[in-house]
Amino acid sequence: MTDTQVAVKVLSVLAHEGRVLLLQTLVQAGEKGASVGALAEAIGQNLKTVSAQLQLMADAGLVRARREGKQMIYCAQYDTLGALFSFIMHDCCGGHEDLRRTVLRVCKC
Repeated sequence: MTDTQVAVKVLSVLAHEGRVLLLQTLVQAGEKGASVGALAEAIGQNLKTVSAQLQLMADAGLVRARREGKQMIYCAQYDTLGALFSFIMHDCCGGHEDLRRTVLRVCKC
């Protein structure tokens, strides 16, 4: 897959409010991640819906799962997010350093 195809796949998965909320929740959870139950409670969705959404996100490389006892713990895949941001920002400013600094300042990352 080309970089463009990967970006389109990831963006298409993120084109859903529930999945964006899940990703935001997982980013905030950090490396420790969160269980499906905790995620469902955090975003106000049922377990079945959250599980299905997480599977789509895992297929796109946005999250990964690990087993802890009987629970599946999900974590955001920061390398995928970084690659997406880098792809989007690639030469976005046409070599204009002042514009690049403005974009980074506005981003407040």
